[in-house]
Amino acid sequence: MLAAMMIASCTNPFAPKLSDTPLGENVFADQKTVDGIFQNFRSAYLYKDTLAYGRLLDQQFIFIYRNYETGVDGTWGRDQEMFTTSGLFNAAQNLDLIWNDIVVSTGDSTSLDIARGFNLTITFNPQDIVRVQGRVNLQLKRPTSNDNWKIVRWRDESNY
Repeated sequence: MLAAMMIASCTNPFAPKLSDTPLGENVFADQKTVDGIFQNFRSAYLYKDTLAYGRLLDQQFIFIYRNYETGVDGTWGRDQEMFTTSGLFNAAQNLDLIWNDIVVSTGDSTSLDIARGFNLTITFNPQDIVRVQGRVNLQLKRPTSNDNWKIVRWRDESNY
């Protein structure tokens, strides 16, 4: 009986508690708001949470970037985006994403185009820190104004 009580009161050192704040509290926001989708994007990066990141992307998601070597735009879909982001999350020790002011916002309650600046710090290790400043142009959609926003298109307008 004493052994059972001791085992029940011990903490497993190989499975330490990650945080005093459960992930559902004050970390992820209501994605029915535009601010909520940007907060959830930031939280997914901060916590390197691919499940949370995947909930941001529509099934028809497309990422558009400029290939400066060839001078043409390249694209990839949701599967490649999840694969690429998972690789980033696994490679980085720490990610810090700061959203800047919204530059442009046009649309209605079910479809929005938003251009917004960001600062991203990627720490691979203490000697390898990459700082990126850029701008995204996102198309957000949802079936009705009672549904969550999803990112349908992300055009990267960064110069790096």
